[in-house]
Amino acid sequence: MRHSSAHAPPKVLVIATGNPGKLREFHSLLAGLPFVLASQAELGVPATPETGSSFLANALLKARHAAAATGCAAIADDSGLEVDALGGAPGIYSARYAGPGADDAANNAKLLAALAHTPPAERGARYRCALAFIDRATDTQLWTEGVWEGTVLDAPRGAGGFGYDAYFWLPELGMTAAELKPHEKNRRSHRGLALRALREQLAAQL
Repeated sequence: MRHSSAHAPPKVLVIATGNPGKLREFHSLLAGLPFVLASQAELGVPATPETGSSFLANALLKARHAAAATGCAAIADDSGLEVDALGGAPGIYSARYAGPGADDAANNAKLLAALAHTPPAERGARYRCALAFIDRATDTQLWTEGVWEGTVLDAPRGAGGFGYDAYFWLPELGMTAAELKPHEKNRRSHRGLALRALREQLAAQL
């Protein structure tokens, strides 16, 4: 009996974000997995409202929405900055801290204003990322979390990254997240930690 040598084509994995910075990091961190990566915008999928009360709830909402709209496997994250002196704010509202449609500059300005009277020693903070993977075809639902500890500066340093990176100081490295090379940021960051944990779960599934 002759056996076909053809392999099944790789599955499409939809990245459920419209954030260009996140898309770049996802493409780098998911390299080597047996998926063809596509952003939800490429597939004409609109963003879904982030109505969850936690990072994980929002990540699951976004992944389920993209999977249902496309019939493909989907991955989504929800992440943000938690500042101890602000009771964990901006938290799940990090991307819209200064209001709907706010850009990074407006969000950072509001953060600095909120911390104006907080001394450097009390500016402990962390980036937190919750990541969700949904594949309806195999009834697979996975999720992971990553945390990256640091502090908040009162002036920006570095031109890389996005979001609050230029103000997110890493004491053990003596630099901000925006001063790290992209591969180094991916190795250390909250999203990098969450994605590596997810890769391990996916490898076990695949």
